[in-house]
Amino acid sequence: MRLKFHCQNRVGILRDIVAHFADYGLNVARGEVGGDQGNSVYLHVPHLLNAQLATLRPRLEAVEGVFGVKRVELMPSERRHLELDALLSSLPYPVMSIDMQGRIVAANRAAGQMLGVRVDEVPGMSLDRYLQDIDLPELVRRNNARVNGLRLTLKETSYLADIAPLHTGEDDVASLAGAVVTLHRADRVGERIYQVQRQEMHGFEAIFQASPGLAEVVQQARRMAPLDAPLLIEGETGTGKELLARACHLASPCGQAPFMVLSCAGLPESMAETELFGYAPGAFERARPEGKLGLLELTAGGTIFLDEVGEMSPRLQVKLLRFLQDGGFRRVGSDEETYLNVRVMCATQQDLPRLCAEGLFRQDLYHRLNVLSIHIPPLRDCLDGIEELARRFIDRAARHIGCRPPGLSGAVVKKLSTYHWPGNVRQLENVLFQAVSLCEGDELQARDLRLPAIAQAPGFSGVDLDGSLSDILGKVEKRVLASLYPEYASSRLLARRLGVSHTTIANKLKRYGIGHDD
Repeated sequence: MRLKFHCQNRVGILRDIVAHFADYGLNVARGEVGGDQGNSVYLHVPHLLNAQLATLRPRLEAVEGVFGVKRVELMPSERRHLELDALLSSLPYPVMSIDMQGRIVAANRAAGQMLGVRVDEVPGMSLDRYLQDIDLPELVRRNNARVNGLRLTLKETSYLADIAPLHTGEDDVASLAGAVVTLHRADRVGERIYQVQRQEMHGFEAIFQASPGLAEVVQQARRMAPLDAPLLIEGETGTGKELLARACHLASPCGQAPFMVLSCAGLPESMAETELFGYAPGAFERARPEGKLGLLELTAGGTIFLDEVGEMSPRLQVKLLRFLQDGGFRRVGSDEETYLNVRVMCATQQDLPRLCAEGLFRQDLYHRLNVLSIHIPPLRDCLDGIEELARRFIDRAARHIGCRPPGLSGAVVKKLSTYHWPGNVRQLENVLFQAVSLCEGDELQARDLRLPAIAQAPGFSGVDLDGSLSDILGKVEKRVLASLYPEYASSRLLARRLGVSHTTIANKLKRYGIGHDD
């Protein structure tokens, strides 16, 4: 029987209570002091009977400072133990407590399954004999701090270990009593991160298809999505390349596996390499002592999306090419080969064949990435469906702002249909979000649309913006020269006006067929 005494916190009260059980010939197996201010005493008296308690109760309650006695189901330590055991048993990954000799003190069911024994057989086992090339107690002493993501091999399986030291007093090495070790399968870490951090995923139904051009793109993507081959998505900024890649991932056999994204634009080469491939422990100065998993390992079995792949450095191109060829790579600072099954999807707004011709992108890598390819047309080529797309964005903006969706006036539809949209769908969504927030009536007006003036500047009126950047710049250059030549009717005068060499202007005038050289 277990008893709880509500009592005063005074010296000797436990002795006075236990003395009555001794006088009665009853053994007290265990005692605990609890309560917020030590104002409760718990006793476990195994052989106490109800009749005996009825006889003893008046004597117990007569002890100075005892206010009440009642039966309880569990001692506080027993309740904590059962709750902790239930909590640990519900965890799908192994959790163990070890002492400073490397012996397991306690473990959950997943740890027993990992070691191949019953959970009640785990305490007392030496964890050191299962580990390769690592002394956990020495590691705990050396760090005396929490270690996250330590890579280790146990029973031929790779794990990432989180190690939390246990102290009996101050947080110094002398008070170390052991550590709690939590193990995560290295090949499933990415899946857990993906499930926790994943954004709301949308399939093909979330992609605007009112325009025949975009409907054809989605139809092509649906056919390519289930294929186990690299996919290259081309299109200008803001056309929705990542949205299409996510939809293809969801429609593929690995749709429930991780989908990770790495933007290659603007990342230093070393950072991009460690982000994609990870690094080994101590790979470089100030590296994490346990090393780091790269996005490829976190994506095991899923899809890696490399945005702006045309910005990838030559060194990274070589490593990516090798991974596409045989599925293997080495972490930075490691000689160990890692092999994974990961589908690669890429996106670019650049002309990769031109970059290959200029030696800025590897030809062999381009052909590896271009097994399947999709080109997303710019919004200016899909204006036949812009009114329906605008209504969708207006509804979304109104829900976000918390207002009724305004209608579209004819002037707004005309303005949307004649604008060039250099930022494509992303720009349209942003412009309409601002317009809904500014709208004061039941219908959007042309004044509510805040469109960048650059697209309406006189210098761009009539300029054909189709083609690559070099093509567009050539058209603008030709117009500048043609406009200035009548006023500076010789290559020397025009060269002096524009601040370039006479030879440069003479060649350009000849190339564009403007005037005649002097």
